[in-house]
Amino acid sequence: MGSTMEGTLSTALFGSGVAVRGVLFDIDDTLVDLEYSMTTALRDVSEHLLPGLDAAGWEKFGRIFTHETTHFYDRYLAGELTFNEQRLLRGRAALGHFGVELGEGEESHAWLSEYARLQPSYVRAFDDVVPVLDALDAAGIPYGAVSNNVHDYQRVKLDSAGLSRISVLVGTDSVGVPKPDPAIYLEGVRLLGTRPEETLYVGDNRLLDADGATAAGLRGVWLNRVGEIAEGFSGREIDSLARLLEQERV
Repeated sequence: MGSTMEGTLSTALFGSGVAVRGVLFDIDDTLVDLEYSMTTALRDVSEHLLPGLDAAGWEKFGRIFTHETTHFYDRYLAGELTFNEQRLLRGRAALGHFGVELGEGEESHAWLSEYARLQPSYVRAFDDVVPVLDALDAAGIPYGAVSNNVHDYQRVKLDSAGLSRISVLVGTDSVGVPKPDPAIYLEGVRLLGTRPEETLYVGDNRLLDADGATAAGLRGVWLNRVGEIAEGFSGREIDSLARLLEQERV
């Protein structure tokens, strides 16, 4: 069974002759629908500040927080902000777009605390995750996750999404560097007990996941769920984790 699965992954992704003996995944928006959990919790904690905001407004609010303020998260990764500081700055930027100023002190603390309490309850795995993990388990192929966030926070996220079976987990605090530093991918490889060249790394960020992992010697795969156009990208691209198994269904 194991050799059949290895052949399936090899044929689907790289052509014959390349054995796949381990798989590492990004977490946010790869295994779990982080955007859904963030935007749903954001609305819950902000509706009293934005009464009457229509659906288009909430969509814009969520887009600012999740996509247009990631420079604050980059500053967190660089050690310039704490995790809560970057989260609060993103919230203030989103609210500020609609003319709402989140006050200092108790108001900010309450907003941040309630968001932190609610957001994990909305974390869910994408529908294509469990079938892939089931197939890897059946084949005896080890897998794990490497994330640009701290280990314990991501551990709670995986467990909340019903993915406690993913026991190998590397966070930025595990090695002291974020992606795309090669050390963080290679720590995942070490924990799997595989070699970089026989290990897939699958994630939704083309630069950090596909290109970064490939530069570290792994076989990077870009999970492009939203159909983003990337001129000049010549690496392996899939639109669903199910593509990893599509050969098995033929």
